[in-house]
Amino acid sequence: MMASSDVDVRGEGSLFSDQNPSEMDALCPSPPGPSRPQRNYERIGGQTGTSFCQTLIHLLKGNIGTGLLGLPLAVKNAGLVLGPVSLLCMGVIAVHCMRLLVKCSHHLSGKVNRPSLTYGEAVQYGMENVSWLRRHSQWGKRTVNLFLIITQLGFCCVYFVFLSDNVKQVVEAANATTFSCHVNNTNQTQILVPSFDSRLYMLCFLPAIILLVFTPNLKYLAPLSLVANLVMTASLVLIYFYSLTHITYPINLPKVGRAKDYPLFFGTAIFAFEGIGVVLPLENKMQRPQSFSLVLYLGMGIVTFLYISLGTIGYMCFGAHIGGSITLNLPNCWTYQAVKLLYCFGIFITFALQFYVPAEILIPPVVARVSERWEMAVDLLLRTVLVIFTCALAILIPELDLVISLVGSVSSSFLALIFPPLLQIVTFHTEGLSPLVTAKNAAISLVGLVGFLTGTYIAVEQIITRNGLKHEETLSSFMVQ
Repeated sequence: MMASSDVDVRGEGSLFSDQNPSEMDALCPSPPGPSRPQRNYERIGGQTGTSFCQTLIHLLKGNIGTGLLGLPLAVKNAGLVLGPVSLLCMGVIAVHCMRLLVKCSHHLSGKVNRPSLTYGEAVQYGMENVSWLRRHSQWGKRTVNLFLIITQLGFCCVYFVFLSDNVKQVVEAANATTFSCHVNNTNQTQILVPSFDSRLYMLCFLPAIILLVFTPNLKYLAPLSLVANLVMTASLVLIYFYSLTHITYPINLPKVGRAKDYPLFFGTAIFAFEGIGVVLPLENKMQRPQSFSLVLYLGMGIVTFLYISLGTIGYMCFGAHIGGSITLNLPNCWTYQAVKLLYCFGIFITFALQFYVPAEILIPPVVARVSERWEMAVDLLLRTVLVIFTCALAILIPELDLVISLVGSVSSSFLALIFPPLLQIVTFHTEGLSPLVTAKNAAISLVGLVGFLTGTYIAVEQIITRNGLKHEETLSSFMVQ
């Protein structure tokens, strides 16, 4: 999910600097060339920039991650009919908001004579179009950067929980793992050898992840990133195959879920669709940027199809027993244990890519304040602190489905649904924006705001409830002993 200024962004600046990095900047550097107005929306130099296919692959990679694996549970929360329909509607709205962001960026970059703008800069210059917002335009950029940091660190928390849950299940079932992929009648892996608490697994991963984020340049991880993409693709194919071939008939699943669970669906779905952070970096790096609209519609069409199909098929296959990630429901055989481990490898490498964004926003301003002798030590110390912080948050909330829903509701709703329509209103308000467009944009932002409020409330309530139940179980088992 992936949902994602060059790597050597160092030097002076505020905490939320002008350059808003993404993992794309390391693996796909900006090509040389004149500004957008000068090059008439066309790269100069023929072969510079990314091709259509490269951009499409990066767009798919930026949107497909752990969020996809959580969608069967999201469909369960919404219902077998309402879930897929809601995913389709959310996909259409998310793509529309991505298009709005690109359109506003084009318009504003032309006005300020800049080759390209980041998400935060687009909001800043958009606010400068409104006289009473002009004084506070810097806060617009800082707010976007804050939500980018929250989102990316939230992804890292989800990765800790995902890694610990899946590896824990593989370890606990190791003695019973066979070459037969038949499962029990609940379609769940039988756990036969109790192991450590999942939070201890997170602590075991912590040193390896700290060493991973010490990588000075993400280009060194490019070969591993390619391997990670290939193994995650192969794993997804096997997950699809198993889910399709093990649907039980007749299907007696609720067509519409409980109203109380729908906000959890919203949080998980918007978490999955939150690839808006990589849209502008991808468009800015294209060899032929005028083709980006086709890339966006084709790529997000594929993503929406994958989301709806896996969400629906996974729920039909595993029913009420579906877990926070569909991998947790796969059978206890070597083929699907390998699927879990391969996907974990892909997520492990992806951690460094997601971590790059908040690290490059937060760390350089601090490093710039110390002497050159201490720069490396301070840089590594801050990276260590950030990773420990994400691990601590994951340990506090070791519930994969609720962490995904909470991150989606809190931050992804703002970046993907609330900000883009408001940006179009402030960008074009002096140029005769029709009342119909204004009303449509206000409605989309309102949907995002309601989703943020209800999704956050229900996710926090569920986290408190589950933690309370766990404490009661621990206390009762202690009393028995």
